[in-house]
Amino acid sequence: MEKGIYTESDCIETGTSCSIKGKVIVLKASALGEDSPSQLCYCVGGDGADADAVNQSVFVIDLYQGEYARWRRSDVVGVLKPELLSEHERLQLSQIRPAGALPLEEHEPRYSGYSFLPDGRYTTGVWLCSEKEVEDYVEMQLPYQHRIMICDRNDFCVLEIEEGTVLFPTAEDIKAMEQEQGDVSGTMDMT
Repeated sequence: MEKGIYTESDCIETGTSCSIKGKVIVLKASALGEDSPSQLCYCVGGDGADADAVNQSVFVIDLYQGEYARWRRSDVVGVLKPELLSEHERLQLSQIRPAGALPLEEHEPRYSGYSFLPDGRYTTGVWLCSEKEVEDYVEMQLPYQHRIMICDRNDFCVLEIEEGTVLFPTAEDIKAMEQEQGDVSGTMDMT
C-alpha cells in the first residue's frame, strides 16, 4: 500500500478529542518519512483525548512491519474505518496481544487467540493468560476480523465468532454444560 493515501474521509472519528487507544489509527502522511510504507498503526497507549493532547505521545504498533513506535498526538488523523484495513494489516493486528497482557516469562498461557480472513487464512495464535485477556483480545479484533477463535491449552475451541455472531458455544451448548457441571461458578462468561 502506498504512503499518503489515507485522509480524514477514511476515518470514523477525527481530531484530538476522539479516543484512539485500542483502535487502528491513521497517521498524517506529512509526518511519515520517505521509507515509511504505511500510515496505519494500532494504538496501545497514550490516548491523549483532551485539550492538551496535541503534544502528548501516543504509543503504537505499526501494522505494516509490526514494530513499536511513538508519535505525537498531533500526528494522528483519526480512527480508520474497519472495512479499509488490508488483509496484510488484519493479519498483523491478529498477532498483537491485548494491552495489559501478563508477561509470558512469568505466567502460563491458558488460551490462544486466532483471527481469520474470509478465505480462511490466519497466522499463528497469540498466547492469552486469563479470561480477561481473552475478552480484551476479542474486543480489539472484533471490529476488524472476519472470524475469531479462542482455543484452550489442549487446542479445543472454547469460543468462535464470525462476523460478530457467536458460533460456539451456542445457547444449547451453554445450557448442556451448566447441566453437566451443576454449578457454573468459575466458568468463562463470554457474551
